[in-house]
Amino acid sequence: MELSIVTTLFYSSPYINEFYNRISKSVKKITDDYEIIFVNDGSPDNSLEIAVDLYKKDQKVRVIDLSRNFGHHKAIMTGLRFAKGDKIFLINCDLEEAPENIREFYRKLSENPDFDVIYGIQEVRKGGYFNKIIGEIFYIVLNLLSNLTLNSKMAFSRLMTRQYVKNLLKFRESELFLPGLWDLTGYKHDTITISAYHKGRTSYTLNKKLALIVNAVTSFSDKPLIYIFYIGIFISFISGLFGFYFVFRKVILGDVLTGWTSLILSLWFIGGLLILFIGTIGIYLSKVFIETKRRPYTIIKKKYNKTSTEETDNENA
Repeated sequence: MELSIVTTLFYSSPYINEFYNRISKSVKKITDDYEIIFVNDGSPDNSLEIAVDLYKKDQKVRVIDLSRNFGHHKAIMTGLRFAKGDKIFLINCDLEEAPENIREFYRKLSENPDFDVIYGIQEVRKGGYFNKIIGEIFYIVLNLLSNLTLNSKMAFSRLMTRQYVKNLLKFRESELFLPGLWDLTGYKHDTITISAYHKGRTSYTLNKKLALIVNAVTSFSDKPLIYIFYIGIFISFISGLFGFYFVFRKVILGDVLTGWTSLILSLWFIGGLLILFIGTIGIYLSKVFIETKRRPYTIIKKKYNKTSTEETDNENA
């Protein structure tokens, strides 16, 4: 098969039919040997029913129904695992990035056979002013705390060769942060500039965004642990200096310093640091605990595939 299109579903019912019509029209101008894979990530709305209706009408459509909501990145990795194309196009179906861009991605990759990935760069980062600022800060901090070099305007759409996807799928950790894995996989890549639109709401709540930040930093960097060590040394050194100073004032000058305010502030400050440090170490330990269990990151409830019957499939991904 020449080309696979992979997308995920979560509260996607308003967009699926338009996405399907636009992506189908565009990909037919490239090749007739293609498939469209919808991965239903436990969507509470009727996204699955709409996708299954498309599957019944079009033999190019495949649907993978997960047993529950596992998360966007894990659903994507599951879809990539079942893609059969020599080239795989990854895109969200919410129409924030135009499905018609696939032709530009395909043209650029075809003209540059030495490359394995073509991904989009947003002209202007999508979202409101607050989200743009938070996004910029997130990528700056992540790049500083890790060996990653991620562009804050990196779009989700990307066209990848099968070789690249095959090696991307070798990462089997339970806590996934896809932009980091894309960078770690390596290979030669290039970019195209695209427009991204903001639909006004997102399924990424504040709690999910915060969890994503913590997961990204702790998955790709041990620098927080190293910084804790250095901060501990610094505090011990400063405390030693103050201790020597107070002894000097008592023994040499005969002066006893009093000050409940400074004492309480010091206790609160050191106590806060200890809680922060213990919490940081706890996050790393929890990730080790989760990874050692070797649990599958998704469970497939059913696959809808024209090459096989519609049957329940509890195959782990």
